[in-house]
Amino acid sequence: MVLPNKVKIVEVGPRDGLQNEAADVPTAIKVELIDRLAAAGVGAIEAGSFVSPKWVPRMADTGAVLVGIQRHSHIDYPVLVPNMKGFELARQHGVTEVAVFAAATEAFSQRNTNCSINESLSRFEPIFDAAKSARVKVRGYVSVVLGCPYQGAVPPRDVARVASELYQMGSYEVSLGDTIGTGTPASTKAMWDEVMRFIPPERLGGHFHDTYGQALANIYASLEMGVAAYDSSIAGLGGCPYAKGATGNVATEDVVYMLDGWGIDTGIDLAKLIEVGAFICDAIQRPNASRAGRALLAKRR
Repeated sequence: MVLPNKVKIVEVGPRDGLQNEAADVPTAIKVELIDRLAAAGVGAIEAGSFVSPKWVPRMADTGAVLVGIQRHSHIDYPVLVPNMKGFELARQHGVTEVAVFAAATEAFSQRNTNCSINESLSRFEPIFDAAKSARVKVRGYVSVVLGCPYQGAVPPRDVARVASELYQMGSYEVSLGDTIGTGTPASTKAMWDEVMRFIPPERLGGHFHDTYGQALANIYASLEMGVAAYDSSIAGLGGCPYAKGATGNVATEDVVYMLDGWGIDTGIDLAKLIEVGAFICDAIQRPNASRAGRALLAKRR
């Protein structure tokens, strides 16, 4: 068994986490969160999304957030863009990496984007063309890869089809998301086996939710397959909208704690990261969903 020596963590809390909050989070808090994450050594931080405020009101201030943060040349600050309008707004704010989302099932695609998978992919074509001309990196995401709230089980071949389309269109990396957190190490490995027929492991990332407590196990199974990029959320920010009362994103602190235990380099200072988790939970009056974060904070204090 050979695990990667180095793993990239993509922090999604400022976007995927905070967009699910019931109340608005002040722009100043978002800016401080991103700056604190950067100071802790996080090398990729989702700064927000340029989507319609009608659909995602919590991200309406993404432009202001990008103006407010202290940008560093060695850190990526990707934003989600669903269409060319979003891409153009991102470029106006000097964004050098964007993300696009597709779904692995027709049911999820229709419910969330009001279009088919093929139609959603067609919408991305001008984004990829414009990004190539502007030298902007594009990261592709595929949702519900290990279970769909409307369809149920998702065949690995369906995931591979969508992921390979995004890769062929120009995604430098494709992140596969277990959106409802129903995956297990066995189903995770079966998915990677199929997807890796079309995309090399160094161009893949994992995005695991912890709804059923399987996120770390699934990340470990993915490490064994050679996947060395993972999305996670500080303090486990973000719920699972398809499972009432359930947890959502895996906590960044828990992922880093596990990787540190294996001697795998993330470039992140766990002690500083834990303080960031405490900061954002205090700021938005939300319980800390990171087990490692809670335990180490209690030990320290």
